[in-house]
Amino acid sequence: MKQWVTKRYQADLKKIAQRYQISEILAELLVKRGLFDWDSMSTYLFPERNAMHDALQMKGLKEAARILGQKIQQGKRIKVIGDYDVDGVMSTYILYHGIRLLGGMAGYRIPHRVYDGYGMRDYMAQEAYDEGYDTILTCDNGISAVSAVKRAKELGLTVVVTDHHEVPKNDGVEELPPADVIVNPKQADCSYPFSELCGAGIAYKLMSYLFEKNGRTDCEEELLPFAAIATVCDVVPLLDENRIIVKNGLEYLNNCQNTGMHFLIEALQFGREINSGDLGFRIGPCINAAGRLGDAVRGLELLLETDKEKAKGKAQELVALNEERKDYTAAATKRAIELIEKQGLIKKPVFVLLVEECHESVAGIVAGRIREKYYRPTLIITRSCNGLKGSARSIPGYHMQGELSKCRELLTEYGGHAMAAGFSLPEENLDALEKTLQENCMLTDAEMTEKVFFDREVP
Repeated sequence: MKQWVTKRYQADLKKIAQRYQISEILAELLVKRGLFDWDSMSTYLFPERNAMHDALQMKGLKEAARILGQKIQQGKRIKVIGDYDVDGVMSTYILYHGIRLLGGMAGYRIPHRVYDGYGMRDYMAQEAYDEGYDTILTCDNGISAVSAVKRAKELGLTVVVTDHHEVPKNDGVEELPPADVIVNPKQADCSYPFSELCGAGIAYKLMSYLFEKNGRTDCEEELLPFAAIATVCDVVPLLDENRIIVKNGLEYLNNCQNTGMHFLIEALQFGREINSGDLGFRIGPCINAAGRLGDAVRGLELLLETDKEKAKGKAQELVALNEERKDYTAAATKRAIELIEKQGLIKKPVFVLLVEECHESVAGIVAGRIREKYYRPTLIITRSCNGLKGSARSIPGYHMQGELSKCRELLTEYGGHAMAAGFSLPEENLDALEKTLQENCMLTDAEMTEKVFFDREVP
């Protein structure tokens, strides 16, 4: 059973309505969205470019730009290491394409979901060194890659980490990789006014500053649309800078100059202007499908393709791949529901499900669907060549990354956010993991009752 809830605030709705020349109903909606001052209301209603925060307020960004600018000027080779989801692909494109536009020498490495797993690995540092790279630049990963960054430094490589994930902590103390510089607004001592940018948003802020320093004015046209796609697909709050990125990025997407994206939009047959929903439910899933059922590099290669016929073919392949992904997801979701119903797991506060024959690439989607159906923190676990791998989705009141952190001795690796995380573990630790998660769970019955927040009753 769902609980319908509305928030009540004391606010001068008439004054707000008069200031913005809007109805009092809309004024009430602004307040109930958590917008309590003129600045936040103005940015929400008018998400214009000039409201973006000063990039130099982000800890490490100026130093990262200095290092990259120097490497570009010196002709040093820079390897961008991203991630296999939409945010990772878009972040990689923004940094790789941006560096190339600035005259730099760049390469890229997007980990394979099955063979590499999430994030930078020790052997990727060795690969970069063997291939003659001078610098590693991470995006949408790296904040938890302590061992891999350490290996890169041992090899004499320069390492710049850009990431937006939660900073791992041990007994409340941040555990940071030994990079030359880290750009992540979630660091405890970062004073940047908005910490909810996705990986591509941070990559865009870095590139926009570098472009400005080099006297270039085409950063928005070249890179902003891809930050917009990632912002929607990574499900970060569409407030503050995220709202500005999406609103203005959509303007460029609707007049798309990127050959590959143009043909993907054409293959999806919109026949109208693209909106934010299209980014999350149609364009994003096609990019994601490459990383889920094959190699995420295919999504990046589409964006880098300049030959029209090749781009058209690659776009059509991604659309077809996404249709195949839907079938995998439906079958795995059905098996997960059968596990819950047949084994009577509905009474447990946390679902820890080993789903046989579930493709690990769709585990996160399945976890999300189970969470939506039963409103429980859900961990979907699959078999891989190196043990078990899992994707987790949570509900308010249960910090998934924090709860996994309490079980770190049972896990090979883990990382993520309050509402979503990924992890791996030896199969023999599965029972202990479930036992620990169930015992540690402090969710009350009220917290396990889904709350549907509505703004107001409409007569």
